[in-house]
Amino acid sequence: MVREQYTTTTPGTSLERPKNEYVYKIGIYGWRKRCLYLFVLLLLIILVVNFSLTIWILKVMWFSPTGMGHLRVTKEGLRLEGESEFLFPLYAKEIHSRVDSSLLLQSTHNVTVNARNSNGEVTGRLNVGPKMVEFHGQQFQINSKDGKPLFTVDENEVVIGTDKLRVTGPEGALFEHSVETPLVKAEAFKQLRLESPTRSLSMDAPRGINMKAQAGNIEALSQMDIKLQSSDGVLLLDAETVRLPKLPEGTRGGSSSSQGLYEICVCPDGKLYLSVAGVGSTCQEYSRVCQ
Repeated sequence: MVREQYTTTTPGTSLERPKNEYVYKIGIYGWRKRCLYLFVLLLLIILVVNFSLTIWILKVMWFSPTGMGHLRVTKEGLRLEGESEFLFPLYAKEIHSRVDSSLLLQSTHNVTVNARNSNGEVTGRLNVGPKMVEFHGQQFQINSKDGKPLFTVDENEVVIGTDKLRVTGPEGALFEHSVETPLVKAEAFKQLRLESPTRSLSMDAPRGINMKAQAGNIEALSQMDIKLQSSDGVLLLDAETVRLPKLPEGTRGGSSSSQGLYEICVCPDGKLYLSVAGVGSTCQEYSRVCQ
């Protein structure tokens, strides 16, 4: 800085101006100046590099006003084109594919889909693993295109809503407990077989049981007894011929020796009853049993 002294004079008087006592130079000189220029140059280089890297990242990641890469932001949400990989959990309200393609969820271990309530607790879980598909929840249901329930499972029962349940396995279907159904039918040109290997086979109906074979025979085989019982009604055998080929036959003897044999008698209304066998027929047309 320069320090100057001023002296007031009157017009016409000349005075010599005093010399400057102190003189200071303003500015940066020497090595400080070179360091400052070097620092400014370094900042410019860093700015250019950052700007170039920003442009390169925008180009590589395919940033655009509508999204980034295969990701597009639309009014309906986010849209991904092609395959996408998620390294962490994905939270979404709805996931669906394009109209002309299917939705594929793929993982090297398993695919798990969780449903949570407002408190963050898991209320339903679907786990697709390499060997098993597991579902944890109160109810599992499969619907058709029109919303009709096709298969429903809960803690109490399993409901199959289709018109026909078809079992194509060579061994048929195995039921450990009772089965309730209005109709059991085999495929065309195939046999229908109901079997209980070690226990009894029972068929109950409140109004009747109808067994029908349009192009074959009906056989009932048992190791022990076969019982046909009707609690309130009649047992109807509608056929041209009813045969009992393995009934024991008695020999001719006195009327007093029945040999423990019985004769099957038929009433006019079709009712069957047993009568003690004799030399001749012991059936009576107007027996007390037929009344």
